[in-house]
Amino acid sequence: MQMQNSMIDFLRLAQKETIFVGKNRLLVVEDEPKVAQALMEGLTSEGYLVVLAATGEDAFFRANSEHFDLILLDLMLPGRSGLEILSTLRKNGKKTPVLILTARDTLDDRIQGLDTGADDYLVKPFAFPELLARIRALLRRGTAKDTVEVKRTLADLELDIVTRIVSRGGKSLELTLKEFDLLEYLLRYQGQLVSREMLARDVWKETHRITSLDNVIDVHIARLRKKVDQDFSNKLIHTVRGVGFMAKDEPS
Repeated sequence: MQMQNSMIDFLRLAQKETIFVGKNRLLVVEDEPKVAQALMEGLTSEGYLVVLAATGEDAFFRANSEHFDLILLDLMLPGRSGLEILSTLRKNGKKTPVLILTARDTLDDRIQGLDTGADDYLVKPFAFPELLARIRALLRRGTAKDTVEVKRTLADLELDIVTRIVSRGGKSLELTLKEFDLLEYLLRYQGQLVSREMLARDVWKETHRITSLDNVIDVHIARLRKKVDQDFSNKLIHTVRGVGFMAKDEPS
């Protein structure tokens, strides 16, 4: 009974996304309740926004449908294995940094994990300060890549981050400051689900979830969609009903 209650508590924890101002959004894939809870508590105390996945299937769905700045991935999971998830992510072109956290400590295991597409490999048990150092290193590496990019494009839509000029099909689009920031964010994660929580945190800079802000976000999305898509047959800004939004090229 005690073990059953522990698993129920863990599943509730895995389904709860902690919303507050965080440095980055991390997906922690771990099926051991005590380890998962320790990681969530430790990482949230460091200012990270942590989402838990307890099974291979849940991790696979989240990693493919949501944006994360880093994935901490266990290898031995119920359902899909960590290596299966990693291999599919890389085949699908997902470049999200992946740090493997596992008890598998042989040289062959490390080589297989890195060859499959992991960016780093840490063996359990590990010192928490070392984990934090590796997370910071991987996130810095990703930030360095992002700073090089000055333009974001999708189909015939082009956004210049430096000049803040936006055009589609060669025609200039007049956007407000907030509309520009909103479009830039959607294009940064094009092809990936962007939730209202992410927009509230990163575009509106709200420290806590404010339900009334959802309507404000919806209004801005509607105005932005009108300017970007109204005169074109292929729509670029899409609503994922009840969840959020996605920028992708979808011919009618």
